[in-house]
Amino acid sequence: MSFSWLEWGLQLVLLALLGAAIPFAIRLERALREVRKDRSALEASARGLSEAAAAAEAAMVRMRAAAELAGRHVQERVSTAEPLRDDLRFLIERAETLADRLESLVRAGRPLASHEAPARAPARPPPTPPAGDGQPLRSQAERDLLRALSVGLGRVAR
Repeated sequence: MSFSWLEWGLQLVLLALLGAAIPFAIRLERALREVRKDRSALEASARGLSEAAAAAEAAMVRMRAAAELAGRHVQERVSTAEPLRDDLRFLIERAETLADRLESLVRAGRPLASHEAPARAPARPPPTPPAGDGQPLRSQAERDLLRALSVGLGRVAR
């Protein structure tokens, strides 16, 4: 009989241990359910991430093409602007030379202007003086500059 009480005692201990394991099994089952749910959300996130990466790559290809097109357009504009820059540089050098000549003429004419007060400014611009090399001025810009300077001198003398 001692075996039967021992057997019953062991079965009761086993039953108590199984009863204590049931709440742990329920918690484990809930945790596994959450992991499965999170796994499906993670897979959905991974799909979304791969789609976003593909869209970003396509956008990068379009941006690269647009940048190349813009670079070619800018290069065309620069190549068109270089001759204009050279022309402007030449005109500025000519204008500086003419301004220096005009300044020397004004300095030479100031003593004369203090003795004689001009009655009025000339109605039309004076004839275009020859350039430093004895040839008449060729560009309209040079003629306009001289005309503006002569009108400005007429106002200063008053």
